[in-house]
Amino acid sequence: MPEGDTLHTLARAMRPGLEAQTVERMRLRGQSPEWGQAPRVERVYAHGKHLFLEFSHGRTLRCHLGMHGDWHRYPVGAVWKKPARQASVVIETARQVYVCFNAKEAEWMPTDGIRRRTLAARIGPDLLGAGIRWDRLQHRLLAFSEGHTPLCDLLLDQRIASGIGNVYKSEILFLHHRHPMTVRGQVETGELVNLYRSARSLLQNNLRGGQRVTRFVSDARGGLWVYGRRREPCFVCGGPIRSQAMGHHLRPTYWCSACQPE
Repeated sequence: MPEGDTLHTLARAMRPGLEAQTVERMRLRGQSPEWGQAPRVERVYAHGKHLFLEFSHGRTLRCHLGMHGDWHRYPVGAVWKKPARQASVVIETARQVYVCFNAKEAEWMPTDGIRRRTLAARIGPDLLGAGIRWDRLQHRLLAFSEGHTPLCDLLLDQRIASGIGNVYKSEILFLHHRHPMTVRGQVETGELVNLYRSARSLLQNNLRGGQRVTRFVSDARGGLWVYGRRREPCFVCGGPIRSQAMGHHLRPTYWCSACQPE
């Protein structure tokens, strides 16, 4: 699943071809919106795992890729690499066509409407955003989780902070020597906030695109500490990396039982 760094990299790649461009045609889930004068794309940006496109006629498109979504760009008239029935969003300018296939969520909303304000309240601060208020994040930690919430669920809760996905969840907990099923009430608040500080640093270091890296060691042994390394030896202690579906949503989780004891 794309995580916060992927969405920010995607938004940066889409801006030159879309911002300030007039939209000739657009379809959302196969339906064409009704508008008078063709709008321009005013802004393309990411917030956590969400991509937003703001248009000049006061409407905004929000897209969440989920597990299987991805964006393609084609010259007008080119053959798509995936079937049209999988297209969730199609945006056509005079020269290019942007297609989002298999999005988990895609919706229109008024740029200044209730739906947008509701989302802003529900989605936590973007860990790649400027000027994060860590004191406010601490308040959201307490507001949106219980003392018995395991850390593997806590880090994935986008209401607290946006951008952490399954890869970073496992990597951050390894770096902090915390078992994934350790509950929030067993960890000091300051350390909890430091989990998110680490997440922000890792996300920033991966904004260049390419293969995601959390292990910055030049030994050609791999760029991730534990994720995707089931039964392989831990880089620190040599013990086997374990993997199990954990948490409320039973998401695949990787950890070292020696470095991250229960």
